Amino acid sequence: MDVIFDVAKYEENIASEQEKNQQCLNLFAEDLRAAGLKDKTIAQHVGNASYYLSRFLLHYNGYTMEQGARKIGFFLGYYYISKCLWIKPANIKTTAASLKKFYKSMLDHGKIQQEDYDFLCKDIKENMDAWCADCAQYIDPDRPSPFHPGHRYC
Repeated sequence: MDVIFDVAKYEENIASEQEKNQQCLNLFAEDLRAAGLKDKTIAQHVGNASYYLSRFLLHYNGYTMEQGARKIGFFLGYYYISKCLWIKPANIKTTAASLKKFYKSMLDHGKIQQEDYDFLCKDIKENMDAWCADCAQYIDPDRPSPFHPGHRYC
Protein backbone atom coordinates (compact mmCIF):
# COMPACT_ATOMS: atom_id res chain seq x y z
CA MET A 1 0.00 0.00 0.00
CA ASP A 2 1.39 3.37 -1.02
CA VAL A 3 1.34 6.20 1.45
CA ILE A 4 0.54 9.55 -0.09
CA PHE A 5 1.97 12.60 1.62
CA ASP A 6 -0.41 15.53 1.45
CA VAL A 7 1.88 18.55 1.10
CA ALA A 8 -0.97 21.04 1.23
CA LYS A 9 -2.28 19.59 4.49
CA TYR A 10 1.25 19.54 5.95
CA GLU A 11 1.81 23.19 5.03
CA GLU A 12 -1.58 24.09 6.46
CA ASN A 13 -0.71 22.36 9.75
CA ILE A 14 2.66 24.11 9.91
CA ALA A 15 1.04 27.50 9.26
CA SER A 16 -1.57 26.84 11.94
CA GLU A 17 1.10 25.87 14.51
CA GLN A 18 3.21 28.90 13.58
CA GLU A 19 0.22 31.16 14.16
CA LYS A 20 -0.47 29.51 17.51
CA ASN A 21 3.20 29.82 18.46
CA GLN A 22 3.19 33.51 17.57
CA GLN A 23 0.18 34.09 19.80
CA CYS A 24 2.01 32.35 22.65
CA LEU A 25 5.13 34.45 22.03
CA ASN A 26 3.00 37.60 22.09
CA LEU A 27 1.50 36.57 25.45
CA PHE A 28 5.00 35.85 26.73
CA ALA A 29 6.28 39.26 25.63
CA GLU A 30 3.32 40.96 27.31
CA ASP A 31 4.06 39.10 30.55
CA LEU A 32 7.71 40.11 30.44
CA ARG A 33 6.77 43.73 29.74
CA ALA A 34 4.31 43.68 32.65
CA ALA A 35 7.10 42.34 34.87
CA GLY A 36 9.11 45.46 34.06
CA LEU A 37 11.86 43.90 31.96
CA LYS A 38 13.76 46.07 29.51
CA ASP A 39 13.09 45.77 25.78
CA LYS A 40 16.50 44.22 25.10
CA THR A 41 15.92 41.52 27.73
CA ILE A 42 12.43 40.86 26.42
CA ALA A 43 13.79 40.50 22.89
CA GLN A 44 16.40 38.00 24.07
CA HIS A 45 13.89 35.84 25.94
CA VAL A 46 11.33 35.95 23.12
CA GLY A 47 14.04 35.21 20.54
CA ASN A 48 15.23 32.17 22.47
CA ALA A 49 11.68 30.88 22.85
CA SER A 50 10.92 31.57 19.20
CA TYR A 51 13.97 29.61 18.05
CA TYR A 52 12.94 26.68 20.24
CA LEU A 53 9.33 26.72 19.04
CA SER A 54 9.99 27.26 15.35
CA ARG A 55 13.35 25.75 14.46
CA PHE A 56 13.55 22.87 16.90
CA LEU A 57 10.02 21.84 17.82
CA LEU A 58 8.05 22.58 14.70
CA HIS A 59 10.46 22.30 11.78
CA TYR A 60 12.99 19.81 13.11
CA ASN A 61 10.63 17.45 14.93
CA GLY A 62 7.03 18.40 14.18
CA TYR A 63 6.20 18.91 17.86
CA THR A 64 3.70 21.37 19.25
CA MET A 65 4.45 24.01 21.87
CA GLU A 66 2.67 21.87 24.45
CA GLN A 67 4.86 18.86 23.68
CA GLY A 68 7.92 21.08 23.92
CA ALA A 69 7.76 21.25 27.71
CA ARG A 70 8.97 17.65 27.73
CA LYS A 71 11.55 17.96 24.91
CA ILE A 72 13.92 20.44 26.54
CA GLY A 73 16.54 17.81 27.39
CA PHE A 74 17.14 16.74 23.82
CA PHE A 75 17.21 20.36 22.70
CA LEU A 76 19.64 21.74 25.28
CA GLY A 77 21.60 18.53 25.70
CA TYR A 78 22.20 17.66 22.07
CA TYR A 79 20.52 19.68 19.30
CA TYR A 80 21.49 23.13 20.52
CA ILE A 81 25.08 22.08 21.15
CA SER A 82 25.67 20.14 17.93
CA LYS A 83 23.59 22.18 15.48
CA CYS A 84 24.09 25.76 16.67
CA LEU A 85 27.78 26.39 16.22
CA TRP A 86 27.76 29.77 17.99
CA ILE A 87 26.83 28.50 21.44
CA LYS A 88 28.85 28.26 24.60
CA PRO A 89 27.83 26.85 28.01
CA ALA A 90 26.57 30.30 29.03
CA ASN A 91 24.12 30.22 26.10
CA ILE A 92 22.66 26.99 27.39
CA LYS A 93 21.98 28.62 30.75
CA THR A 94 20.41 31.75 29.29
CA THR A 95 18.30 29.76 26.85
CA ALA A 96 17.14 27.44 29.63
CA ALA A 97 16.17 30.49 31.69
CA SER A 98 14.20 31.90 28.74
CA LEU A 99 12.39 28.62 28.13
CA LYS A 100 11.60 28.22 31.80
CA LYS A 101 10.09 31.73 31.81
CA PHE A 102 8.22 31.01 28.58
CA TYR A 103 6.66 27.82 29.88
CA LYS A 104 5.81 29.47 33.20
CA SER A 105 3.93 32.08 31.20
CA MET A 106 2.16 29.34 29.25
CA LEU A 107 1.24 27.62 32.53
CA ASP A 108 -0.12 30.87 33.93
CA HIS A 109 -2.26 31.28 30.79
CA GLY A 110 -3.55 27.70 30.96
CA LYS A 111 -1.74 26.58 27.81
CA ILE A 112 0.18 23.72 29.48
CA GLN A 113 -0.34 21.48 32.50
CA GLN A 114 1.45 21.88 35.84
CA GLU A 115 2.99 18.40 35.43
CA ASP A 116 4.62 19.43 32.15
CA TYR A 117 6.07 22.59 33.67
CA ASP A 118 7.36 20.62 36.67
CA PHE A 119 8.97 18.12 34.30
CA LEU A 120 10.73 20.93 32.42
CA CYS A 121 12.04 22.52 35.63
CA LYS A 122 13.28 19.20 36.99
CA ASP A 123 14.98 18.30 33.70
CA ILE A 124 16.81 21.64 33.63
CA LYS A 125 17.85 21.41 37.27
CA GLU A 126 19.10 17.82 37.05
CA ASN A 127 20.91 18.09 33.71
CA MET A 128 22.27 21.63 33.39
CA ASP A 129 25.78 20.71 34.58
CA ALA A 130 25.99 17.79 32.14
CA TRP A 131 24.72 19.89 29.22
CA CYS A 132 27.24 22.63 29.94
CA ALA A 133 30.07 20.08 30.27
CA ASP A 134 29.09 18.45 26.97
CA CYS A 135 29.00 21.87 25.32
CA ALA A 136 32.44 22.82 26.67
CA GLN A 137 33.84 19.52 25.43
CA TYR A 138 32.13 19.84 22.02
CA ILE A 139 33.52 23.32 21.32
CA ASP A 140 37.05 22.38 22.44
CA PRO A 141 38.95 21.36 19.28
CA ASP A 142 41.46 19.39 21.36
CA ARG A 143 38.84 17.07 22.87
CA PRO A 144 36.74 14.38 21.21
CA SER A 145 33.06 15.02 20.60
CA PRO A 146 30.88 13.95 23.51
CA PHE A 147 28.22 12.80 21.04
CA HIS A 148 29.44 9.34 20.19
CA PRO A 149 27.21 6.27 19.91
CA GLY A 150 26.00 5.38 23.37
CA HIS A 151 25.64 9.03 24.48
CA ARG A 152 22.34 9.57 26.26
CA TYR A 153 20.89 11.46 23.27
CA CYS A 154 22.43 9.45 20.40
